[in-house]
Amino acid sequence: MNNSAFNPNNNKVKYHLDAKQTSSVAISSSEKVSHKYQQQAIKVKNIDTPKKIHIKSQKGRYQRLRSIFNSFLIVLFFAIPFIQYQGQQAILFDLELQQFRFFGTTLWPQDFTLLAWVFIAAAFLLFFITVFWGRIWCGYLCPQTAWSFIYIWIEEKIEGSSNKRHALDKAKWHPQKLLKRGSKHLSWALVALITGCGFIAYFVPANQLYYDVFSFNTSFWVGAWVWFFAACTYLNAGWMREQMCLHCCPYARFQSAMYDANTLAVTYDATRGESRGPRKRNQATELGDCVDCHLCVDVCPTGIDIRNGLQYECINCGACADACDETMGKFGYQTGLIRYSSENAMAGLTVNRFKSLKFVGYGLAFVAVLAIFAVDLQQKSAIELNILRDRQALYRENNEAQIENSYTLKIRNKTQQDRNYELATTANQTYVINSETELFIKAGEQLTYPITIVQAAPVDTQGFSKLTLIVQDISDYSQLVAQDTNFYRP
Repeated sequence: MNNSAFNPNNNKVKYHLDAKQTSSVAISSSEKVSHKYQQQAIKVKNIDTPKKIHIKSQKGRYQRLRSIFNSFLIVLFFAIPFIQYQGQQAILFDLELQQFRFFGTTLWPQDFTLLAWVFIAAAFLLFFITVFWGRIWCGYLCPQTAWSFIYIWIEEKIEGSSNKRHALDKAKWHPQKLLKRGSKHLSWALVALITGCGFIAYFVPANQLYYDVFSFNTSFWVGAWVWFFAACTYLNAGWMREQMCLHCCPYARFQSAMYDANTLAVTYDATRGESRGPRKRNQATELGDCVDCHLCVDVCPTGIDIRNGLQYECINCGACADACDETMGKFGYQTGLIRYSSENAMAGLTVNRFKSLKFVGYGLAFVAVLAIFAVDLQQKSAIELNILRDRQALYRENNEAQIENSYTLKIRNKTQQDRNYELATTANQTYVINSETELFIKAGEQLTYPITIVQAAPVDTQGFSKLTLIVQDISDYSQLVAQDTNFYRP
């Protein structure tokens, strides 16, 4: 192999780039790697990249894996709102009633700390996975990637391969071009509208939503939100695509803080590939294994050249690795010139993953947040009680010369079933509830119930004393809520 690109006087990897390409070289780990790996240099060929990216269709093991994950998540996204549980939509953010139903559990605005713990746990899980697998979320799980590839598939079926799409962009407007472009955008709009319905189905009952939308029979606000998210889908997946990954997504910007020298990322093996250059099959050459076919750039959703080194624009989808493996197979070379690897692996070093403070720290943080969530969920009550005192008088004396206090109770049934409740005090012999103590409350409703409590026996204290009111479920006495209040007297 010709090592003319190797310069022993360098102590870093040098990338010879023009002004346009300089901004593409982004992140590298602060971890130290071997001296040999640091001294590589890459000659970069200047290539005029079209302003609009039309990626070339690519098959391979990573693309099959991505398609499986994307298809599963898309089906799951549309199917979840139709899951029924106990005669109701299993998962529903009901904004009108201000409640979130998750199977048999109902969360109210005051319970949304539970959702906060879920989001925090998800963030730490993402960080934990990123330390090991890099931007695996972006390449295989991100909705932006999934819907972008759906739109690209539609575009390819209607307008043809990437070369034909580039040619169609340059062609003058004629009936065939108008037909193709119109069919593509109508298909995109239909997918966007269905996606808007799928998203709003998490907030309004899904069974009737699709029929109402396509029959133009929705309420103003439901229809407005459906069309708003449809427009967002159409713009993001149809027009912006890689721009969302390059300029809008914050994850691309702060991912470098989570990488270390053992993070797996799509990596070009410069030691084996350089110096690159075209050649015929089975031709003897002193060049490296890279045949400079440019396929790794043609199939990249963000239009980068992975041979320039690790870049923040890379979404780790593995399309370039599949394209390179296909080319290596045709030329009879070993596959893996572009592969998932880490800095230490490329340098021939082995480091114990469990000694990485980032890896261990994010893992422990994820477990800790999950534990807090579990405790918070365990302490969640199915009944809510608020006690409001009568503001007109602290106390009054009735016809039997007994002291009584008036209260207004606000009792909410936070379950999804109608319930019967019993009202009591912790001092039944001293304080008597002079109102009906058995209450019926419908599922998810709040009952405003005025009561009067009478002091039935003398007490030693003067002025006021503490009083505890209890509301408990008659069918399950373990479900109860208690709240303290004051009982005033002369």
